Amino acid sequence: MTNPAPSPELLARLVCPVTKGPVHYDPASNSIISPEAGLAFPVRDGIPVMLPEQAVTLEG
Repeated sequence: MTNPAPSPELLARLVCPVTKGPVHYDPASNSIISPEAGLAFPVRDGIPVMLPEQAVTLEG
């Protein structure tokens, strides 16, 4: 069973909690990506977990 994606309405309102910059959803990793911070925030049951301590640092 796959995790549902966050709603488009929710995604349109999200910003990175670290940089306050834009974020986007990555369906391959089921994460909210903050390119500026280099972080990926997990999505659990369709709900983004926008806590810096839960984020994963992006490679590269």
